[in-house]
Amino acid sequence: MLVTGGNKGLGLEAARRLGELGWTVFLGSRDEGRGRVAADKLAADGAKVILVPLDVTSDESVAGAVRLVREHTDRLDVLINNAGAPGRVVAPADATAEEIHSVYDTNVYGPVRVTHAFLPLLQAAEQPRVVMVSSAAGSFAVMTDPDQPASKMHELAYTSSKAALNMITIRYAQALPRIKFNVVTPGEVANHKFTATDMNRHTGELTVTEGTDPIVRLATIDAEGPSGIFVDRLGPVGW
Repeated sequence: MLVTGGNKGLGLEAARRLGELGWTVFLGSRDEGRGRVAADKLAADGAKVILVPLDVTSDESVAGAVRLVREHTDRLDVLINNAGAPGRVVAPADATAEEIHSVYDTNVYGPVRVTHAFLPLLQAAEQPRVVMVSSAAGSFAVMTDPDQPASKMHELAYTSSKAALNMITIRYAQALPRIKFNVVTPGEVANHKFTATDMNRHTGELTVTEGTDPIVRLATIDAEGPSGIFVDRLGPVGW
């Protein structure tokens, strides 16, 4: 199992929980030092973990990550595309193409880079799964609901990048039926709750353990499990 952005927050918690289940964890981290600290902590708790220096915005870094993973295995059962960037919450009237591009580089192009690079290893697995960590803010249903707090967050980069990620996931799921491609949001859409992480300055009401419930669930589905769905910890989320 490989998780991007695994040195903290949702990525680290997903790694911890899957490591407890006996999975070998490839812990992707852009910052090698922070990644090492996180990996050592998981290892001290008994997990089998391998640090993978991984900047999802860099073709060279992603290629290096593939080489490192191949040194340890000939297949990848699960890929969790978790690394994300919030942007600077720039108002639409002030947003520039450069601002949007920088967020897309992590949130959209990043998952495409990583997924494309690891496809051969995923296709070599018996029951491969890919989990994309998105956001309720990427849902048209949520963002057009005036009762949802996120609908009042006026910005372009983050929300549109997550909407793009959702569409990309559907297209992968349709084109590659042997691989389960699914999308999660680490919150409770019906209850207007989200998970406390660095990205939101820990203002969320849910713990990272609660936020990773759908990640772990979709990472561990069997051959009869779904593909091309969007869920939170309570169930389906409207696109």
